[in-house]
Amino acid sequence: MTITPDTATPEETGERPLRDALGLLKDRERVAERLLESSKKHSFDPETELDWDADFEEGKWFWPPELVSLYDTPLWKRMSQEQRLDLARHEAASLASLGIWFEVILMQLLVRHIYDKSLTSSHVRYALTEIEDECRHSKMFARMISKSGSPTYRVSRLHHNLARLLKTVSTTPGSFTATLLGEEILDWMQRLTFPDERVQPLVRGVTRIHVVEEARHVRYAREELRRQMVSCPRWEAEFTRISSGEAARVFSISFINPEVYTNVGLDKREAMAQVKASGHRREVMQTGARRLTDFLDEIGVMRGIGRKLWVSSGLLAR
Repeated sequence: MTITPDTATPEETGERPLRDALGLLKDRERVAERLLESSKKHSFDPETELDWDADFEEGKWFWPPELVSLYDTPLWKRMSQEQRLDLARHEAASLASLGIWFEVILMQLLVRHIYDKSLTSSHVRYALTEIEDECRHSKMFARMISKSGSPTYRVSRLHHNLARLLKTVSTTPGSFTATLLGEEILDWMQRLTFPDERVQPLVRGVTRIHVVEEARHVRYAREELRRQMVSCPRWEAEFTRISSGEAARVFSISFINPEVYTNVGLDKREAMAQVKASGHRREVMQTGARRLTDFLDEIGVMRGIGRKLWVSSGLLAR
């Protein structure tokens, strides 16, 4: 009997290379090797890279105003500039809290993914490298929240426990779909944030580090998701479509904790109603998700009930 290691390339095994709607899939080990090389050159230690002792600058935003949930609503137009700046500070803390929650889930999913794989493969080595990145990111976000003087905004108990269930029963392609959901929308927003001179320098520094390192994580997840969707059983692909749609629904609800409105002196119900009715906010969220939803549509994730759940989340136009 011949045993083929999972580090072998298609050329070495004689297997036909995998292909999907986007074309030929790249070799898993070669992708990982390139990502490992990039990690050597472009990784950061936030503890030393950022100036944590510098004071915040008067009048600067913690998040670009156009990305604040109430922007351009009737309520926003009635708010003072000080109250708008304060809301941006709380929303930045809410998003950072959400980021930590998602990254803790992601780290667990990555460990599950590599559990049965060759521990000496580049694919596994990169997964462990990504876990290192995510540990640093979570500590960086936590320190930014503390520095800003904002509270930690946890997701609801229901969504916290629902995520516990989802990450336990998630299929491998479902895990990578959830990874991209948690990374790509925030990545789009952060790409608008770090070059914006209206924003606090510390926040710009945090988002710059996250954008550079997350680009590798997105590449790893996209390549693996493509591979999984063309090789997994039909039931697993269908379950992935449904679970990813439910994850999108939970993510969109949890995106901004409603307590931010109370904490800046606004009526929470009125604020939530205006955000829900805001055409600007809907466009921001769908634009932020578009690169991901287009990709998922092309590789066959956006079908059936799963697609309806994505539409109900507000991240996908009908």
